[in-house]
Amino acid sequence: MNIKQAKEYIKNSIKIYLQKDEYGDYRIPVVRQRPIFLLGAPGIGKTAIMEQIASELNIALVSYSMTHHTRQSALGLPFITKKTYEGKTYDVSEYTMSEIIATVYETMEKSGMKNGILFLDEINCVSETLAPSMLQFLQYKLFGKHKVPEGWVIVTAGNPPEYNKSVREFDVVTMDRLKVLTVEEDYATWKEYALERGIHSAILSFLELKKDYFYHMETTVKGRSYVTARGWEDLSEIILMYEREGMTVDEELVGQYIRSEEIVREFCAYLDLYNKYKNDYRAEDILVLGDYKRALEKVKNAAFDERISLLGMLLEKVNNEMKSVILTSDYLTELMTLLRNLKDAEDITERLELLADARPKLVEKLEAAGALSKNDRTKHRRIERFLRDVKKLIIKNGISDKEAAFSLVKEQFDKEVAEMKLRVEAIDGMLHKLFEFVDLAFADGNEKLILVTELTVNKYSSRYIGMYGSEDYRRASELMMLGERQKDMRESIEKLELV
Repeated sequence: MNIKQAKEYIKNSIKIYLQKDEYGDYRIPVVRQRPIFLLGAPGIGKTAIMEQIASELNIALVSYSMTHHTRQSALGLPFITKKTYEGKTYDVSEYTMSEIIATVYETMEKSGMKNGILFLDEINCVSETLAPSMLQFLQYKLFGKHKVPEGWVIVTAGNPPEYNKSVREFDVVTMDRLKVLTVEEDYATWKEYALERGIHSAILSFLELKKDYFYHMETTVKGRSYVTARGWEDLSEIILMYEREGMTVDEELVGQYIRSEEIVREFCAYLDLYNKYKNDYRAEDILVLGDYKRALEKVKNAAFDERISLLGMLLEKVNNEMKSVILTSDYLTELMTLLRNLKDAEDITERLELLADARPKLVEKLEAAGALSKNDRTKHRRIERFLRDVKKLIIKNGISDKEAAFSLVKEQFDKEVAEMKLRVEAIDGMLHKLFEFVDLAFADGNEKLILVTELTVNKYSSRYIGMYGSEDYRRASELMMLGERQKDMRESIEKLELV
């Protein structure tokens, strides 16, 4: 299965494991809650989906790499205590609490969340001294004498032996206590994630042309050559930062993330071309000014890779704008819920301060739980800033009347809503120009199908179109669906040998 399918399977398993009956007992007893074992190549997103699952289910996450643990750190350190049996006192060996179990309790205390995921990576790379204890842990959720708290589901992960020399192959007895999910690399699935994460469009355009380079493992005379999804994502981050600072991206830099000389050379050559296309076509001219003439003349004789690159640049610009509006909409929606309750406050400035002070505490709890995304952190900070700024404005204007204070708050909120509506109008214009340009430049070629597909699978663009609509998108998607239905009908008829 691919990583997206694995994510849904794990989410469903956690939901089932956490279900209780009317007496508060787990419907599936803890001893029968098999830990999940994600087995897959390195860098395909096993750790990333655990963070997403925790955030989406609103539960905590504690992650550990088992390669760093000895028997002592995982099970606890021995110490001597005295116990009395039948009137006699004996020295007895006990163990301190496992570092892993202690972290789970600390996370529960800091976050206030009682349910969570204990994610143990590289589980099949444990040391020889720890390996015998894993059987007890996997079935009874015990490290030494200390049990994983109820409400915590165990998910483990590891690489197949061909990718990691430290791997210890589990025997049948151990495997029989796990739910094994074999995960394979899949570009189409990763691309959905990449669009959501804002991976550099040069990387996406390059991989669209060279899908075999998405994930690559090869043994050469110089040693192991490898490229992973993690490598592309990290490379995207550094390229974006280099571009922001006006620095040059070269083969030396790319080679630090993409460990294949051939792919590094090809990508760097493509990146040079991509930057040339950027200067030649000027996305701003097409999407903002509606000036197509220069671009239409140039694209007429362009090769397929150049057309794909151009489409990627245009989509990147529009998608970034739509993402920004969606995130602003989420921020304003949550802010509106808070502000509605201001009417009931005796002292609006005091209530604003309380609400503002609550935000960093909420962020701290979510961070402690490992369930805070970058976008959510930004949203909470924007809310806090609005609350503090509007409070200062009320004080600065010397407003003491409750109704006047609320009116000022509403005025500031409405101002932000109005700004967002202006951006929506601008994006609507950009979308129309995008579809119009694609029609003129590519007629009924595959480029329009790619455009509709990209807008559909991208989390933010699909949400944007769902919220605000797009007549151009609706019309194009209906034509694409009609074309697909006609194709299916032709294939069915051909199978019946009627034509």
